[in-house]
Amino acid sequence: MPDRPAYTPHEQLVAPGRARPELWRLIAGLIAIGVIVMAANMVLYGAVNTLASPEWAAGFTSGTTPDGLLVLLGSFGFVIVGVGVAACLFQHRAPLGILGPPRLALRQFWQVFRLLLVLGVLLLILPPYDMGAPLKENLPPGRWLLLLPLSILALLIQTGAEEILFRGYVQQALAARFRSALIWMVLPSVLFALGHYLPQEAGGNALPIALWSGVFGILMADITARAGTLGPAIALHLFNNMIALLIVSLPDSLSGLSLYLLPYSMADTEHLRAWLAVDFATMFVTWLLARLALRR
Repeated sequence: MPDRPAYTPHEQLVAPGRARPELWRLIAGLIAIGVIVMAANMVLYGAVNTLASPEWAAGFTSGTTPDGLLVLLGSFGFVIVGVGVAACLFQHRAPLGILGPPRLALRQFWQVFRLLLVLGVLLLILPPYDMGAPLKENLPPGRWLLLLPLSILALLIQTGAEEILFRGYVQQALAARFRSALIWMVLPSVLFALGHYLPQEAGGNALPIALWSGVFGILMADITARAGTLGPAIALHLFNNMIALLIVSLPDSLSGLSLYLLPYSMADTEHLRAWLAVDFATMFVTWLLARLALRR
């Protein structure tokens, strides 16, 4: 794929890695990240199993209790640490540079996020949606509001970590080695999709969910290349996960911070597949809004 003028800003993210573009550096970096994350999680899970009650540990593992899910989301900070170490050791680049210019990244994050918040408000005030059955109440509204700042912070760590890894470290390392966007956009998105392929939990919905994740990854790669920072992608990812984990979540797992629960499980093909089509449409709308925000 030839260079696209719209992707010119991507060069400010990629240029620092061009001095050391060898693939072995990326592979070694990913191994280092995996080792760091696994070691840190072993310590965390060991501490939980030793110090916490069996009930708390179960809620932490499944993310079905507020405090358990907060800790679980916060543990994605290990990924950020791993990426920072790998970038220093193997690409010899400053970890903060993976985000792009900090002030620009923050400005673009807010440009996109505030427009998405407007969309969220519009969706809330539109006529009620038929979810296939009545929603189930989860957290009491008062407690949900009290936890909201911590919930958003934890989600920011989780979504930021995923963007820093996939649209940051992996995408930028591949772009430093290969000029074709088919490589540096698609390969990280395939890895992202594989990470969301959960056949044991999602059953017959596992493949559509993974496909959704792969398309989402490509759109995040596109908006990152257009922006020249990770700010817009983190804003989009954060908004998406706020809806899915803080407003209405699936009851199977990661439901500890949501206001409502869907009346069916992740493996329910009859109901969930219809809403996956809506999710696909919403994903493209939010991506277009992000592009619009960057032009303002």
